[in-house]
Amino acid sequence: MNDRIIPGIADPSFAANEEPRRAPVSQPDFQAVIAARYPRRDILRGGIGLAVASLFGAGLSGMALAGARVPGPRKSNLLGFEPVPVSRADTAVVPEGYRVQVLLPWGEPISGDYPAFGQHNSGADQATQMGSHHDGMHFFPLAGSSSEGLLVLNHEYAEPRLMHAAAAGVALASYDVPLKVDGSRDPGQVLKEMNAHGVSVVRIRRGENGHWELVRDALNRRITGLTPMAFSGPLRGDPRLQTRFSPEGTLGRGTLNNCSHGVTPWGTYLACEENWRYYFVHEGSDVPASLSRYGVGPMNAWRWHLAAANAGTEADIYARFDATPRANSPHQDYRNEPHGFGWVVELDPFNPASVPVKRTHLGRFAHEGVVFAPAQEGKPVVLYSGDDSVFEYIYKFVSTRPYHPASADGSLLDDGTLYAARFNEDGTGEWRALAPGVNGLTADKGFATLADILLNTRGAADVAGATPMDRPEWGAIDPGTGHVYFTLTKNTRRTEQQAGGPNPRAGNHAGQIVRWREAGDDHAAMGFTWELFLLGGDTETGRDLQGRALTDANLLSNPDGLWFDADRRLWIQTDISDLELNQGPYQPMGNNMMLAADPDSGEVRRFFTGPAGAEITGCVTTPDQTTIFINIQHPGGSTTAKDFARGKLDSHWPQGGSAVPRSATVVITRIDGGKIGA
Repeated sequence: MNDRIIPGIADPSFAANEEPRRAPVSQPDFQAVIAARYPRRDILRGGIGLAVASLFGAGLSGMALAGARVPGPRKSNLLGFEPVPVSRADTAVVPEGYRVQVLLPWGEPISGDYPAFGQHNSGADQATQMGSHHDGMHFFPLAGSSSEGLLVLNHEYAEPRLMHAAAAGVALASYDVPLKVDGSRDPGQVLKEMNAHGVSVVRIRRGENGHWELVRDALNRRITGLTPMAFSGPLRGDPRLQTRFSPEGTLGRGTLNNCSHGVTPWGTYLACEENWRYYFVHEGSDVPASLSRYGVGPMNAWRWHLAAANAGTEADIYARFDATPRANSPHQDYRNEPHGFGWVVELDPFNPASVPVKRTHLGRFAHEGVVFAPAQEGKPVVLYSGDDSVFEYIYKFVSTRPYHPASADGSLLDDGTLYAARFNEDGTGEWRALAPGVNGLTADKGFATLADILLNTRGAADVAGATPMDRPEWGAIDPGTGHVYFTLTKNTRRTEQQAGGPNPRAGNHAGQIVRWREAGDDHAAMGFTWELFLLGGDTETGRDLQGRALTDANLLSNPDGLWFDADRRLWIQTDISDLELNQGPYQPMGNNMMLAADPDSGEVRRFFTGPAGAEITGCVTTPDQTTIFINIQHPGGSTTAKDFARGKLDSHWPQGGSAVPRSATVVITRIDGGKIGA
């Protein structure tokens, strides 16, 4: 009887990626923003005035449309492909003249004994196979080659109903977990889920026929939810990192919910821990702000801690996800375990024996990713990161020590200043330092030390007066101009009174892209000027940089992934929730997609559409730009619990037939061998 499983239903807030409800910092009215920033003649020319005209009521709409002339289309020299149409098919679609190859699907063996994929695989097998739910990635060429290198990619989370053969026939939705009839979890299943998280490092090679393949190599490596990690920076050794596993507060185990990534100027990879709160539970009312501000409470999504009762001598690896104080000292329980997550993790892809390092000076929040400004000899290292939750913030880190290529390493990220962005109503902005004694960060508010600030970075940014954003996600920096771009995916909870600045729409379901120029074109500057680059939406509500309505060739919603190639094409990827795809306002969008934009003209074209239920994420080319890699995450994630119980899945990609859907990397090349997108 105890071998049977029943559904452990996820709280709807987890499936919807909602954060704890709080009152955001008040924002100026958007009409006032426009009036202050744009003279009447500029509004009448079009541009952002037209975007406002279609979205914000008859008063401004009548004024703008009375004399507005939409600028004529500018033919882009960057975009040399014909856009693909919206698709709802369970397949990958590319422009004419391009081809697609599937590479490294979930479960592909990459190391160890190379166990073949199957739902029967054990947790130990999964530790030597490709992880699940591919996300951000980078291609590290070997000796500058565009035909061989290390592909390093994140695995954001796992979908338990697809991982375990025993789940067949049980009514499980994508965020549900299989429970034993006594309400506990099976440790073997949880171990497999832990090992499906983390990062994969894989050597790949392009053959003479143009087909890419995995190379069995000693550099191939899995980093999982159990891999030993070290802490560096101001929090290393802090009492609030001390646990039964590491009484000194210097070590941790595993990295979880890695979304986007970063690549350092010295050639290492940064994995970014995003929705780590979903893994922890804290019972009772005495919850510190370092947990409550992040949503850790009496319920979590994956319930790994419930496997401890069945795990015998291995119970510790599961019990650590219960952050409730259970003993007299943090050295005897895991009340501090959640403090070990929410960081940026540095790893060396070329040294499989190296220990990943969590860089605490970059702040603790739901890191979507990290984007570095171009490193310059003798100047500080500068990087940006977004906190992927509604009403959260965009951050910048500036190192104390200057960059020198001959000696640069990760220690540059252990000493500097973390800032949070404030977007002003006149189109300017400023960086608010998150440091003791400035911008209201004082002991009486809980921020006596730098460690206090970094442990509760969100709370510090609240006090410092940063601007709450519409889910800031990926960032990208134009290699030609140095302008910084960030996607703001959506925020349906924003009210009319809260709308303003770079977050102009109430009930924002479509999202937007903001860009800014740092003062003096110095990324370490303390001020900037901003503008909206793109408003997501359909042909009625979406607008491009010139104020033109989006068309069937480029309408989009929920911009997420963002990346510039070396020729300055801006690649934009979408992540409409698998629960919302092709529903309500998202019905015109079809499946998630990738588009390319010209940052000068603002022209946007749809380049790719993905299979049913999937997110499109991760983007990088080979150095010669003739191959582009992108990731397909959670195909079939839109399958309902009822349909899953009936064996009726929304997707069987990439194998087709009746196969279980699998996240994978797709390799896109041109038939004529030319540059992608040109």
